Amino acid sequence: MSADDLPPFHPHPLLRGGHRQTLFAYFIRSRATRYSATRHRVDLPDGDVLILHDDCPHNWGPGSPFVVLMHGLGGCHGSAYIERIARKLAACGVRTFRLDHRGAGAGAKLSRLPYHAGRSDDVREAFEAASRLCPGSLGGLAGFSLSGNMLLKMLGENGRMDYAPEYLACAIAVNPPIDLGLCSEALRRSDNRFYDRYFTKLLVPQVQQRIDSFPDAPRPVADWAPQTLREFDETYTAPASGFASLRDYYDRSSSAQFVESIETPTFILTGRDDPLIPVCSFEQLPEVSTVSLHIADHGGHLGYVAGKTSDPDRRWMDWRVIDWLASHLRFSPRHL
Repeated sequence: MSADDLPPFHPHPLLRGGHRQTLFAYFIRSRATRYSATRHRVDLPDGDVLILHDDCPHNWGPGSPFVVLMHGLGGCHGSAYIERIARKLAACGVRTFRLDHRGAGAGAKLSRLPYHAGRSDDVREAFEAASRLCPGSLGGLAGFSLSGNMLLKMLGENGRMDYAPEYLACAIAVNPPIDLGLCSEALRRSDNRFYDRYFTKLLVPQVQQRIDSFPDAPRPVADWAPQTLREFDETYTAPASGFASLRDYYDRSSSAQFVESIETPTFILTGRDDPLIPVCSFEQLPEVSTVSLHIADHGGHLGYVAGKTSDPDRRWMDWRVIDWLASHLRFSPRHL
C-alpha cells in the first residue's frame, strides 16, 4: 500500500472543520473495552520505567505479527484511539503492546523524569522489549501525535547510525508535530487557546506527582504557574530534561530534520486542517523513497470521523493505520 492508494476521506457532514473533528474524536468514545492486558515493565537505563500493556489474541502464536501503539501528549494506553486500534488489530490476530510513556497511565508513579517529544531512545527501548516477548515475529510501530514525532526521530537516528532493528518491518506516524517551534506558534492563536490551556492544566499536576514520588525529581521554580504549553516547556520540560533552553529542546527534538535518514518503510498521515500542527511543516519535507506521506484535506487532529465510507465503521484513521501495518506485517484485515 502507498499513500496514493488511500481511499479519500470525506468528513461526516456534522463534523466539518478541523476543530469539530478534533474535539469529537477526543471527547466522544466508542464502547468501553474491558481491560484484559498483561503488563510488562520496561526498565530504562536512567532508572525510569515504561509500561507495555500486552493484548495477545487467543489465536496468536510464535511468528505471528505484533505492533507497539504509542499515545500522544496527555494520553495513555487507555486513550480512545489506542484502545480502538488495539481492539481491531486483535480481531486480525495481531498482538499489540499499548505503551505508557514515562509517568503516564500505569507508569504514573514510576518515573522521576517526564516524557517529551525528543525521547526517541524510549521508543527504541519499548520496541526492543516487545520484540523480545515475540521472538522471531515481525513488528510494527504506530505513534500518534507527540509519539509520532518521537518515532520519526528514532527511525532517522537508526538510519544515521546504520542500525536496523532485526524485526522492525514498518512504522506509521499520525499527526506528528515534526516542527515543534511551528506547533508552539500555532497554539498561540486565539482559536487554539482552549487546547493550549487544556494540555497545560493536564500536565502541571503530573509534575507535583513526580515530586511526591521521587524527592530528587526536577522541581520548577517557586510560584511556578505556567499558563501555556510553551511556558510549561520553557520552565519545566526543557530544564528538567537537560536542554539548554526552550529553543534547544525544540531544535534538537523536532523530527523533520531526521526524515531524510529513515530507512524503515514509514507512513506519515496528517490533515490539512489540523488545528495544532501546521501543514506547511509537511509540505517542506524532502522526498524519501522509504517514506510515504499523505495529507488529507480534512480530519483535524487524530479525528478523521468519516461520513460515507467503504470501511467497516466511520473511523477512517484506524483503517488506514491497519491497512499500512497489514501490507508489511503479512496479515489480512479483510474479514473485519
